[in-house]
Amino acid sequence: MSETWTVKRCLDWTNEYLGGKGIEKPRVSAEWMLSSILGLSRTQLYMSFDRPLLPEELDRMHRSVVRRAKGEPLQYITGDTQFRIIDVACEPGVLIPRPETEMLVEEVLAFIDRDVFGEADGASRRERAALPWNAEVEAARRAEEAAAAEKARQDAAESEDDGPKPDGDGLPEDRPDDDVDGSEGESDAKGSEPRCARILEVGCGTGCISLSFAAERPGRVRCIATDIEPRAVALACRNRDALGIGAEVVDFREGNLVSPLDRQTEWGTFDVLVSNPPYIPTSVMKQLPQEVAAYEPELALEGGEDGLDIFRRLVNAAPSMVRPGGLLACELHETALDAAADICRQAGFENVRIVSDLAGRPRIILAAVPEAAVLAARERFARRA
Repeated sequence: MSETWTVKRCLDWTNEYLGGKGIEKPRVSAEWMLSSILGLSRTQLYMSFDRPLLPEELDRMHRSVVRRAKGEPLQYITGDTQFRIIDVACEPGVLIPRPETEMLVEEVLAFIDRDVFGEADGASRRERAALPWNAEVEAARRAEEAAAAEKARQDAAESEDDGPKPDGDGLPEDRPDDDVDGSEGESDAKGSEPRCARILEVGCGTGCISLSFAAERPGRVRCIATDIEPRAVALACRNRDALGIGAEVVDFREGNLVSPLDRQTEWGTFDVLVSNPPYIPTSVMKQLPQEVAAYEPELALEGGEDGLDIFRRLVNAAPSMVRPGGLLACELHETALDAAADICRQAGFENVRIVSDLAGRPRIILAAVPEAAVLAARERFARRA
């Protein structure tokens, strides 16, 4: 008679087996896979050590262990992962969400809370998601803002003899978002509806970024998110449906970068252009762990020689996509942030800021798109018309 496989025995055997195959943190892999198969949390798993596994559960666990031993990512094996306060399905062919991207979402939320909704509107916002690094992010942001303010003061002092600069001419009367956005940080003229932030995401993958905005600021955001990969768009739509978020709130579209957007009605209407684009430099691609290189889509990873091929196209597109004062926010490779900041400044963007991840590596670029850049973009397209 065969020996009974309990939860504890299964965990212990899997931990030893995967460790022998060179899998990092084999115990975590064992717990994650068995929790998914049994429908239990890790806490519940530890309270069920003596529970025997049914034959079909043991069979599923065996197949999962075989896949994991070959190096396949856990998220593809279990079929899901947690991202901030939501759970999203994952599947081969679509990039797996990373913790670094959770910080990208945090930075964009901070911007729309402050610059779109306005401080006075804070009472109507949802409570900030309770994440372990909130205090670190806030402290870093305040330090960076203080440094930026001091630099601005010094620059103003050095240039005070230059005289005032002439005022701009204002926006053209046929600006497509004149009747879409409303006034910045305010309700409409009647005060009946709160201001909604409009966000454009390029490269949606699982949809985790835009869906997080919708989940954490319910009723306050409208997102359009694009991806060139049909499997990504289909998966993002399924994740949206599973979370009960409407297509009118987060609209996923298939297409290259901003090509799915309507030039007449959607260009220039966004408060934010956010992206986690392919950003791994070509030379670094050869050094990626097998778990990434052999299983995750190269299309979503490689960013060209310096990792900035797609980023440059986003910088070029941003002045046509966002309103004056709108934000460009991108996650990039740690070696590329200084070059990315230079690209933004050369494009005329302002308040360029680099944010480090929890490991202290440069990870996120933030830049404001000023009115001058927006007007210059419109002039270029007008000349081509």
